[in-house]
Amino acid sequence: MTQAQLTAEIRKKESFLCIGLDTDLEKIPEFLRASKDPLFAFNKAIIDATHDLCVAYKPNTAFYEAYGSEGWRALERTIAYLNDSYPHHFTIADAKRGDIGNTSGRYARAFFEAMSFDSVTVAPYMGRDSVEPFLAFENKFVILLALTSNAGAFDFQTLSTPDEALYLQVLRKTREYAHADRLMYVVGATKASFLKEIREIVPDQFLLIPGVGAQGGSLEEVCTYGLNSQVGLLVNSSRGIIYASAAADFAEAAREKAKSLQLQMSRVLRDSKN
Repeated sequence: MTQAQLTAEIRKKESFLCIGLDTDLEKIPEFLRASKDPLFAFNKAIIDATHDLCVAYKPNTAFYEAYGSEGWRALERTIAYLNDSYPHHFTIADAKRGDIGNTSGRYARAFFEAMSFDSVTVAPYMGRDSVEPFLAFENKFVILLALTSNAGAFDFQTLSTPDEALYLQVLRKTREYAHADRLMYVVGATKASFLKEIREIVPDQFLLIPGVGAQGGSLEEVCTYGLNSQVGLLVNSSRGIIYASAAADFAEAAREKAKSLQLQMSRVLRDSKN
């Protein structure tokens, strides 16, 4: 998927909602746990119920790796189902990889070739040669961790050097990388006040915004400071949508939560045209 295609989907659906598939066997409805592949069964129901309200899905790979080979197969089935049944959705492997160059290249092949994700989250700590192997894939995107939504983000990301905070230097430096036009960035919704300065450095890139919903981030603040002329936002909600109910109506409840966010996003997009 290209960035232009993603923007077109956002305009068509009046939504920049990304739904995180952080699927935990302990939290899904009990009746699903007896099925042959409960993780996939849950994901399929959520996807079928919400696909018209969102433009992206983001499985967090830790929730599948935790269950060994069976969990990984569920992840493979999930991305295959998305690519086959809903090919116009942007898919994100939330894997937070980042290693020396030859290892990063293998990670990139795993997610971009073997499973055909559109994008993968990557940690920038090891620098250029750990990121550029991911950027070598045409029409694929690297979503780089910039300023995350967790409280521990302040341990390192906002530390000031003689010039500026570390996360701002990450933004500036990575714009020099080969194929930097394939970069997107993670900025937590709980850090919405930082978005104005971030947009001054990366005005055109898409930002993946976690933390709206269960983590308390404000969609209004995110949009005030983060929107650009191409929208440029993917706002993620995971637990707040997929665990809206643990009963038989879990998919319908997830749809209602997604619909509420989509309606807010529709109003924002219409207001931004005025």
